[in-house]
Amino acid sequence: MVVQEANCEATEENVEHQDEEISSDERLYSLEILKIIKDAQQQHGLRHGDYQRYRGYCSRRLRRLRKVLKVPQGDRRHFKRRDVMPAMVSDDKFLQVPLTMAERAWSYAMQLRQESNTEPRKKFHLVSRLRKAATYSLQLQELIESVNCDARTKLEAQAYVAWMHGSLHFELQLWKPAMENLKKAQVVYEKLASALPDLEQVIYKARVEELAPSLRYCAYNIGDTSAIDDLMQMRGQLSGELLASLDSLMAQTRSKQSNAEEVTWRGKSCGTVPPRAAGLLIADSRLNQALAKAANNQAKIDLLEAHLIDCKDAIATVREDFKAELKNRDTDKNNPLQHLVTYLQYIKLSRTLERNLALIKIAQESEKAKPQDIVRLYEAALHNLVEISQLQEDEDYQKEQDTKTKGYRAFRCFYMAQSLANLHRWREAMALYQRSSQHAKDALRNPFVLPEELKNDLQKLETLIEGAQYAAHAHSVLEEDQEEEPGTSKQTRSKKPLYERLHEYREDPSLLTKQPNVYKLPPSMRSIPCKPLFFDLAFNLAEFPDLSDKLGDQGKKAGQAGLTGFVKGLWGWGNK
Repeated sequence: MVVQEANCEATEENVEHQDEEISSDERLYSLEILKIIKDAQQQHGLRHGDYQRYRGYCSRRLRRLRKVLKVPQGDRRHFKRRDVMPAMVSDDKFLQVPLTMAERAWSYAMQLRQESNTEPRKKFHLVSRLRKAATYSLQLQELIESVNCDARTKLEAQAYVAWMHGSLHFELQLWKPAMENLKKAQVVYEKLASALPDLEQVIYKARVEELAPSLRYCAYNIGDTSAIDDLMQMRGQLSGELLASLDSLMAQTRSKQSNAEEVTWRGKSCGTVPPRAAGLLIADSRLNQALAKAANNQAKIDLLEAHLIDCKDAIATVREDFKAELKNRDTDKNNPLQHLVTYLQYIKLSRTLERNLALIKIAQESEKAKPQDIVRLYEAALHNLVEISQLQEDEDYQKEQDTKTKGYRAFRCFYMAQSLANLHRWREAMALYQRSSQHAKDALRNPFVLPEELKNDLQKLETLIEGAQYAAHAHSVLEEDQEEEPGTSKQTRSKKPLYERLHEYREDPSLLTKQPNVYKLPPSMRSIPCKPLFFDLAFNLAEFPDLSDKLGDQGKKAGQAGLTGFVKGLWGWGNK
């Protein structure tokens, strides 16, 4: 019996061991690649753009993984490369080894991109690191395809490889393969986002949005000229290294488009435009189309602020390149170079004015904005117009700027009147409403000079001013009627104490309270005439007689002794 029980137990152990072997062979591995790398990037430096910190984390993570999985690369003295083979895979962590190696190489490349702004030679090192990251991503895909992984892991591996190769080709300016790989990654991530629950869709949709600007730029370089407008529209939403690379590449493309042609402004030639200024002029010509496609006013502000930075850099570059010529011909107004600088300043100030007007629209749409805040914004806009008017002395140019100034003064006076109306200062508000109406009429006398949008706004403003005047007049009449009522007269509302109004009969309920207004304590100070008995009025005019002849030699000795004693006491010598 004992032998039979022992045989049964051995049989059961063999069966269990066979089941474990079968389960390990048929085990399904899973690796959420995008989620793993996004969590690691957010927690280890990439939230602040610190790629060196993320690279150090990848090195430490790789060391820990190899130690836990017992896949070391040699010993302490010797290095022996040891890649993860499909036969080794018995856990999901084996798949993280090539993924971490790819992320380490990619983070090193991004670090070199930041440093290549000042050291151009690091560009070659950057490309080699990206090639290595693409190689490791291919190893990851081959490993996943060789072992039993689920469909989601295989799709994520394909998308990761396509994204890494697209980034490499983008850096090498191979636009067609870059666009093909990035588009493939975008399509895979879109399919994954549609198949996953709502909570897990966020990072995949974010990755799809990150790929959109790169695809637009690749399409533009291939030959799609309409893509540059979409790039400029999305520029305010970009961040990090993608924005820097796109800005530099767009600047290079614009400089290639400029064929050293002459530019004219207001009938005068600006001469041969340098590449940096030519790129700005091309961007300025396309900016209006991007502004028309902007989703809201905040998006327009982002586009305009980015363009203003480019304007500032272009003006500084032109002035530095031709600084000597500007100094020699500063007084020559017909100098083409001086006219070019003036034109660039005009572009900068005009776009600044558009930015201020967009801020005004946001303030007008907001319920929390006060009229005083809108008045300050209109003052900034008027200041821009003053600077614009000082750029040229042309009569037509000055007439155009004066007409715009009157139009914006009308809006400023209107909102100043609104702020006074909120304080129930109806007379001042009525005067400002009238002045605003006069400014609007003066501006509309030259409708052909005004922009169409400003002209429509001024016509609407006249209607608003008319209604506001009637409302202010009605409020002022109502307040005057309330003052004439017996219970709310001016005397009742006055703060005179009782002893000053004893000759008036009035029912004052405040006298029955704990603090009645009977007498003002302490009493106020008042001036009274002085008593001349205490003052000698002839003191300053009296002449005292000379008594030195009566004192004789005693007065002289006393004077000398007094002077000598003063000197002795001052220096501390002569005392006994």
